[in-house]
Amino acid sequence: MNGRQTAIVTGGAQGIGKGITARLLAAGWGVAVADADAEAGAEIEREFDAPERMLFAPTDVADEGAVRACVDAAIDRFGRLDGLVNNAGIARPTRVPVETLLLADWNRMIAVNLTGCFLMAKHCVPHLRRTHGAIVNVASTRALQSEANTEPYSASKGGIVALSHALAMSLGPDIRVNCVSPGWIDTRPWQKSARRATEALRPEDHAQHPVGRVGTPDDVAATVEFLLSDAASFVTGQNWLIDGGMTRKMIYLE
Repeated sequence: MNGRQTAIVTGGAQGIGKGITARLLAAGWGVAVADADAEAGAEIEREFDAPERMLFAPTDVADEGAVRACVDAAIDRFGRLDGLVNNAGIARPTRVPVETLLLADWNRMIAVNLTGCFLMAKHCVPHLRRTHGAIVNVASTRALQSEANTEPYSASKGGIVALSHALAMSLGPDIRVNCVSPGWIDTRPWQKSARRATEALRPEDHAQHPVGRVGTPDDVAATVEFLLSDAASFVTGQNWLIDGGMTRKMIYLE
């Protein structure tokens, strides 16, 4: 095995995942970006221009064959695996009443958001055991609080939190497993160019947060980098809320 630490980041070509990819590359990691969007993957390869340290692997994380191929490609390129970041996810359909929600839409969201985490862990664990690596799963504050008509997304994210502490018990002490739950993160500047929005956030958007601002992908990436590192060697089975304090804020209508 080479000496460079390496990680797989699912959904790593856009949004929070792209922020995590950038943070790990800046810290010297090798990164395999597993993403279903080939256009976004091609863009991130051009933008970061680090062919010796970054691999783009087109991957549908709900497809076990694709997951197996992704992990094999990462090992072929880097020779080792030290971290897995399960970030891939979908949010649509949104706000569909439960009585009209299609079973196919429910199943697809659970398959990508939750089953994808399981499949990636299943195929990465043998390699992570060799390096005493770590897994970080990306859930959401929607695992803890909801808006109406968001059952598939909330259920998938709540499942990730539970899956994380279950994996931590099953895989310790060889592998640590933690979870991060982002709140409002402005991912628009981190999307591929075809879907990148430029309108500014409103002052009231920032004011809703006790810290005084909406979050950025790097806010999440900083915590992920910590949880993958030896500095977090006594941390496992935890869910880290990265939400600027919003879930602790009491709201009264006046």
